[in-house]
Amino acid sequence: MQLRKLGHSGLEVSTIGLGCMGMSQSFGPLPEKKDAISLIQAAVDRGVNFFDTAEVYGQSHHNEELVGEALAPYKGKVHIATKFGIKVVDGKQVLSSKPEIIRQSVEGSLQRLKVETIDLYYQHRVDPDVPIEEVAGVIKDLIAEGKIKYWGLSEAGVETIRRAHAVHPLAAVESEYSMMWRSPEAELLPALEELGIGFVPFAPLGKGFLTGTIDKHTTFGSDDFRSKQPRFHLENLEANQVLVDLIRNVALAKNATPAQIALAWVLAQHAWIVPIPGTRKLDRLEENLGAVNITLSPEELSDLNTALSKIKVVGDRYPAGSDYAKRTGK
Repeated sequence: MQLRKLGHSGLEVSTIGLGCMGMSQSFGPLPEKKDAISLIQAAVDRGVNFFDTAEVYGQSHHNEELVGEALAPYKGKVHIATKFGIKVVDGKQVLSSKPEIIRQSVEGSLQRLKVETIDLYYQHRVDPDVPIEEVAGVIKDLIAEGKIKYWGLSEAGVETIRRAHAVHPLAAVESEYSMMWRSPEAELLPALEELGIGFVPFAPLGKGFLTGTIDKHTTFGSDDFRSKQPRFHLENLEANQVLVDLIRNVALAKNATPAQIALAWVLAQHAWIVPIPGTRKLDRLEENLGAVNITLSPEELSDLNTALSKIKVVGDRYPAGSDYAKRTGK
């Protein structure tokens, strides 16, 4: 497995990481604990050293506990990213980044992850009631205390990123990015390049759509969050198949899979981008990791981008007016 540095931070991680959220929520029935642990450890065996979780993933911090148990044998050999800033109150997610809450969160995460220091600590979503300078100040203190090594923001807007970075340098920003969702290219990526901040795209496979395994005949259970997302409505699945067809044709020419082409495209954008596709299956993990061996030449990349520019992807990421939609890009 190749390594990449996240911006100018000095944090060097595997070129592809593993997003662990889906092992605790959002994609239907949960896997058996032993199977999830086995998959995480299989990723380590295959060279992955970068794992993404969050305090709020799963009931009662299930995901952090799972990741902590799975990676306990590999202390000092892996980098764990987790997040603060979203709490569950009376069954509803609320934003909370008050200084005392951040300190409570970091102590809880350290315990659940079974580590002395958190490698990368993201503010999960920007809290409009707490100035980002105040948040950054607390983080700066936690770094000085040895509780965390690096910090980042998730789904933050460029202005907030600049203000936070001025107080204490950010190592990374995490946001959705893929052939299906290219919004970061307009403002976010140029700002990150200017500031020397790494980029960690989640959902680089379009929440599974870009693998070519989802079409108009696919149904999602009520416990699968895609059932509520506009882009996965039947009419949008049908309309967006043209994107999958393009990727599939490139994959055939490169003797690769659609997922590998989708990931290779993300990797080709900048050397400081590290995607974190999630999966629960070993064969999908191995398929995803195979993307590091796919090279898109400048000409191939140019042709692919030209073709992509002619495709209009339909369907929003989140339902209009939902809390999820309101929390992004702040």
